[in-house]
Parts: sequence; C-alpha cells; structure tokens
Amino acid sequence: MLLPVDITLGVVLALLLVAAAIVAALASLGRSREILLAGLRAAVQLAAVSLIIGWVVRSLPPLLGFVVLMYAVAVRIAGRRITRNRTWWWAALPIGAGVVPVVVLLLLTGLVKVQGIALIPVTGILIGGALTATVLGGRRALDELATRRGEVEAGMALGLLDRDARLEIARPAAADALLPGLDQTRTVGLVTLPGAFVGMLLGGASPVQAGAVQLFVLVALMAVQAVAVAVMLELVARGRLHRD
Repeated sequence: MLLPVDITLGVVLALLLVAAAIVAALASLGRSREILLAGLRAAVQLAAVSLIIGWVVRSLPPLLGFVVLMYAVAVRIAGRRITRNRTWWWAALPIGAGVVPVVVLLLLTGLVKVQGIALIPVTGILIGGALTATVLGGRRALDELATRRGEVEAGMALGLLDRDARLEIARPAAADALLPGLDQTRTVGLVTLPGAFVGMLLGGASPVQAGAVQLFVLVALMAVQAVAVAVMLELVARGRLHRD
C-alpha cells in the first residue's frame, strides 16, 4: 500500500490544503477559497465514488450511466470555465470529439473491455485530459481575441473572412493548451513517474507492463487533447463559443 488510510493521512491532507490556500492568499492570487472548496469537494466525491464503484461495475446500464455522468460534469465545468453565457454547452463538442473515437477504438480492438474496472478509469483519464485542453485552449483563444480585437478587425478589413481573421489571432494562443501534455510525455521516466505507471507497479505488474500502460495513456491523451483543441479553436473562430 502506497499510503496508509488513517488519521495521520487525514491530518496531513488537511495541513497541505490549508497551506495551499494560505500561500495563495499571501501571494494575492485570489484562489484561496476555490482551493479549499476544491479539496473538500474532491474528498466528498472520491468517498462517494469509492462507495458506489463496486455496484456500478456489476452491470452495463449503471456502468454506461456513470461514464455519461463523468462526461456531463466535464462539459459543465469546461464550458463554465470558458464563458458564463449560454454558449458554454458547446464545450460538449470538443470533449466528445476527442474522447469518443479513442474509446471506441480501444473497445473495438479489445485493448479495453466493457467492464467497469477497466472502462471507467481509462475513460476518466481521457475525459479529464480533454477537459483540461478544452478549458486552456478556449480561455486562451478568447482572451487573445479580446486583447487583439483591433487586429481581427484589420484582417477583416483586408478581406479575410471573420473565421479566418479570428483563426490567425487565436490559433497560436490555443495551441499552448497542448504544452502540459507534451511536457509530461517528454519528461516521463526522467522527471516524473505518472499515476498509471505507479498504480500498475503497486498492483503487481512488471515494470515493462507498467511502462506499456503508461505509454498508452500518454499517447492517447495527446490524441484526445489535439482533437479537443482543434475543435475548440474552430468553435471560437466561427463565433459559436464566445463571451458577452
């Protein structure tokens, strides 16, 4: 066991969470309350998932329902992070476009079975990666368009279509959303040992098996995130996803 589940773990987690909030407050980052709430929310959600996961994996309907729930929550979080108006629901498209083809490919090839013990964690990792890329890409693209609005209008004045003018400005900024995934893949094994690798080792797998699983996760995440950012950029360029 990597960590003992006892009172000591709870105390250390509480201290780390409070420390993170205090540092954010002292540095005037404006995220102290969000840090505390995120930590508490994570504790409650993981406790709930731990209780229901055994029931969910027993049959197909609740399994698929749980996967849909993960997707819906990711869409809501991503969309509301990007914009507060009614266009937030467009975040469903980049997340779905990135995750669904990869999951279908894994199921058709038999690499992942239609079983909760395999499908839920793999799908959760992919949805989480798509969520992160969608949020970063969408926020950076819209921020850039707002800051460089004059350049967009100048492009239109020169004869560019609205979509093309926005793409020229937003594309480099949106592409930055791929950097975290690229850096993680480049440094794996040298700087970090990601969760899938460590989890496989703790589960009794050989280092070679653990490395293969981790490589699969990293490559799949890059594919998912590339599609998510590309679709998000297109939505922003076409004005489907915007801010008031």
